[in-house]
Amino acid sequence: METRFIADVMLGRLSKWLRVMGYDAYYQSHYKEGVLERFVGEGRRLLSRRAKLVEQYANAVWIKSDHVHEQLQELKAKMGLTTDRSKWFSRCLLCNVPLQKASSEASVESVPDYILHQEVPDIHSCPVCGRLYWPGSHRTRMTLQLKEWGF
Repeated sequence: METRFIADVMLGRLSKWLRVMGYDAYYQSHYKEGVLERFVGEGRRLLSRRAKLVEQYANAVWIKSDHVHEQLQELKAKMGLTTDRSKWFSRCLLCNVPLQKASSEASVESVPDYILHQEVPDIHSCPVCGRLYWPGSHRTRMTLQLKEWGF
């Protein structure tokens, strides 16, 4: 079973990078009462910067660093976080849902012309928010960053 996370309000950037790596990382900037309990009860691992909160849940991980690359290293050391590069860039960075192959119509309407003229074959979309993703310079920079961090 694949590890799924729920991150507290102080770990938005970490959540984004976990999504880049293909992990299901649920995050909100504010949680209503009972939401953390429900998601942890459904099998998600809580990631938190608050030691007192971590003490309340089995399998929760206390993240000490303020810097995302150090936070990822903490997860690697504390729980053996690994990465499967075939899953990189497979989730929406905003909605956290798996991406789908984009339709030709959506691509033509929303993707810049210069991308379409390059005949980029790998355009995906989020089924929730409709955001489109393709392998461009931003993705290249993120890939290089992950490799620099040891992933």
